[in-house]
Amino acid sequence: MTSFSELGLSEKIVAGVTQLGYTTPTPIQAKAIPLLLEGRDMIGLAQTGTGKTAAFGLPIIEMLLKQPDRPANRTTRTLILAPTRELVNQIGESLRGFVRKTHLKINQVVGGASINKQQLQLEKGTDILVATPGRLLDLISRNAISLSKVTFLVLDEADQMLDLGFIHDLRKISKMVPANRQTLLFSATMPNSIADLASSYLTNPVTVQVTPPGKAADKVEQYVHFVAGKNDKTELLKKTLNENPDSRSIVFLRTKHGAEKLSKYLEHIGFKVASIHGNKSQGQRERALKGFKDGEFKVLVATDVAARGIDIPAVTHVFNYDLPEVADAYVHRIGRTARAGLDGIAIAFCAPDETRLLHDVEKLMKIEIPVLSGERPAGLASPSRGNNNRGGNGGNRGSANGPRRQGGERAHGDRPARGPREGGHREGGHRDGGRRNGDFRGQRAGEFAPVERDNDLEVTSDFKRPKADAAPGKPAGNRNHRGGQGRPARKAGSFAPAGQGRPAGKAGGGRKRG
Repeated sequence: MTSFSELGLSEKIVAGVTQLGYTTPTPIQAKAIPLLLEGRDMIGLAQTGTGKTAAFGLPIIEMLLKQPDRPANRTTRTLILAPTRELVNQIGESLRGFVRKTHLKINQVVGGASINKQQLQLEKGTDILVATPGRLLDLISRNAISLSKVTFLVLDEADQMLDLGFIHDLRKISKMVPANRQTLLFSATMPNSIADLASSYLTNPVTVQVTPPGKAADKVEQYVHFVAGKNDKTELLKKTLNENPDSRSIVFLRTKHGAEKLSKYLEHIGFKVASIHGNKSQGQRERALKGFKDGEFKVLVATDVAARGIDIPAVTHVFNYDLPEVADAYVHRIGRTARAGLDGIAIAFCAPDETRLLHDVEKLMKIEIPVLSGERPAGLASPSRGNNNRGGNGGNRGSANGPRRQGGERAHGDRPARGPREGGHREGGHRDGGRRNGDFRGQRAGEFAPVERDNDLEVTSDFKRPKADAAPGKPAGNRNHRGGQGRPARKAGSFAPAGQGRPAGKAGGGRKRG
């Protein structure tokens, strides 16, 4: 069995890691650390919760301790970029544990916090800077930090960092970092299109992969309910939460408006709930996570902003109230449970208009997720009849502490009409729509809700004029129509006056950071 001392780390580093309770390296740590100590560029792929932060953090700390020079004012020797504020804070907290009793200095900068305070903290330089791209560019524009001395560049959750919502900022940052550097990309998933793009940032990289892409942690039991619409989702969620009163659960939705509405509803009926999404301030997000971690809240309702930034071993259940538009996001969501060797349960709710999304998930993971209730649509063929659940029973029943089969509920019928799509504002380059009026029971089944991103980088924030409700599947007016009339409103109480189009040449606001 491999030990940390066999990986090439110094006695001082090994002693510090042992004091934190780590005795045996995880597979990604055992494979990555020796190669990184050789100075190799790397793409590291491993499941969430397997110690990727230590896999890149420990060798970087080891190499920094061997450098005699201290960082100059307003410079950093290591730059670690992450897509969300929560993940930046998590990485910073983990690294501080590793550098205790050393002279190394760690700073983290994110949007939503005081930029003046962050600027003062960087005045005397730092050894390791953990940042979201948008806030980093803000500080660079103020001459608060220079990247000219960076020797280690790390992209954590690299697949999302190289997605279109971030790529423009990364290109700007990469031009400011010296070409002679060591670059590391770590993630749980790496689609082929992103892998091709990643190669442009690396020099003769080595790929370390300890699990197949898209594979969930071995101890996550996965199940799916086939339902008719949102009403059924809400009822099944309530039932499962009531049947597991000691559970600690995260419920994922696609839009921040839907997450906030569900959170308020669950709180109204007696659950201890917190919510986290892009409309929350940094302070609200930190308080919600702390309350959830401390047990003050038993349920956390979240968008994908939390899928890559929560490291709480006690999470027992993950609910995919809305299936994600991108299958890779499912892997990151369910990776919030079964962490640190514990068990976990992941339950998805699949409405008729989400069968394509479920098919994409099962194709990525090469499994057929066991059904708890409803009927699997005949046209939903899975790539594999096997599954990676622990039960060994085909997966049609939960574990002793898990969900119980709901009998007789037929979920697959006629496809419901798609609900109208409303504007909302753009966050991170993706439209965040969703219905804003009515309670849960008033929403239409099968209502379309696009994927939401919470990019703490340079957020394109085009606040659009609210539009009148339109016919299903059609926009409520043509924003490029000059001088004419928009589509008439279909009902009273809509947001915009009937027949009012956008004036020619009207822009929707500027750009907002962090």
